[in-house]
Amino acid sequence: MIGKLYRHFSIYFSAFSAPTAEALFLLVLSMLALEAADSIRFLFRHFLSKITEKSLNAFYYACSYAKADYTRFMGVTAALALKIIPQRLDTQPVFLCVDDTMIEKFGTKFEDVSKLFDHAAHNGSNYLNGHCFVSLMLCVPVWKEQKISYIAVPLGYRMWKKGTAKLDLAASMVRQVMPALRSKKNVIILCDSWYAKQNLIRVTEEYPNLDMICNARYDSVLYDLAPAPTGRRGRPAKHGAKLSIDEDFALSTEKIGDYFVGVRRVLTNLFGGREVIAYVTAAERESGSRRLFFSTVFPTQLSIFCAWQEDDMLCKTESSWMQYIPLFFYRFRWNIEVSYYEQKTFWSLCGYMVRSSKGIEMLANLINIAYCAMKLLPYSDKAFEKYRDCSVQEFRFLLSEKIREQVFIASFVETLETGLKSSPIIESLIQRIFHQEKSSANL
Repeated sequence: MIGKLYRHFSIYFSAFSAPTAEALFLLVLSMLALEAADSIRFLFRHFLSKITEKSLNAFYYACSYAKADYTRFMGVTAALALKIIPQRLDTQPVFLCVDDTMIEKFGTKFEDVSKLFDHAAHNGSNYLNGHCFVSLMLCVPVWKEQKISYIAVPLGYRMWKKGTAKLDLAASMVRQVMPALRSKKNVIILCDSWYAKQNLIRVTEEYPNLDMICNARYDSVLYDLAPAPTGRRGRPAKHGAKLSIDEDFALSTEKIGDYFVGVRRVLTNLFGGREVIAYVTAAERESGSRRLFFSTVFPTQLSIFCAWQEDDMLCKTESSWMQYIPLFFYRFRWNIEVSYYEQKTFWSLCGYMVRSSKGIEMLANLINIAYCAMKLLPYSDKAFEKYRDCSVQEFRFLLSEKIREQVFIASFVETLETGLKSSPIIESLIQRIFHQEKSSANL
């Protein structure tokens, strides 16, 4: 079991020095064994000190001061996620979800801690003291009960610091993983209206297979398509008349999913002279507020097996339904909110006690790759195939039992070897361990 985990995680640490790679792997192993990562001291006291002679400072050093670039974790995770895509689904689109999350911290001893605006106001105030992390998630298709289901794999975190822009962080993260995605036909960025700005939009122009589907501000300026040339003297019009999302979008007569939807091709200053699809949604057809979405990818540019989709909104095959497919893709963005909730609630993402910003980012990304392993291993290793329907927390619980059991047996054998010279007892225990290893292959 521990050997399988080492083979999986060693890919992340292959460029690091041997002591650093060993320390980081042991940190990840302890997170899985203890089902928590409250602090490095907690991991050391309850697990690491029992399996290694490394000191507590060695683990602090590996996180905060060692020459280890945690940003490469994103490319490794993306490559591992692409490997689990079945060959028959290789032409299906994949999605990059972009968003940010805040973590509240008390005190000012943490590096780069600052006052942040909290639009959700979880603590009763519109501001909190803490850190803001920009993150990227990759959604890839797999088979699940003869249906196409998308597995959401968070790629990594980058801490926002004063003097930098979250939009620039997001753009650099997308650029970092795109080399791993260059073979995919359609890679689509999903983001909310805050990230639908030029910093990120320019990235879509750098890669021929990269598009964007985004929520947009209600007051975004829209224009009709440019009229046909009239043959008269003068410069042809660059765009048509200005459009209003309240008056110029005819909503559907019936609800498309949960909303009435209006759709048309438009031009907008946000995407320069590029023609895009604009979607307007409303909960009520005659009244109420409306939301605006843009898509740079058209349904005719997509290769999607609608009849096999697990999602109810994507599995319909009527020709009139196809124009709404890009809008339905936006639903995958919600997966990044789910991962925030799970990592904060069950994976101790908020519990870090390291002070340096590098140490904080390293620890957050170690937690993330441990979380991702629980999603990838059931598809990449046949030994874990039976756990595909388990949640990441359930799979971690079952894995932690096996890790602690193997550590206990290994420690027991080592004690016997140093305290006893009875070879028959040692040989019997070795046979027992071999039998358990053989049984664990059927996990």
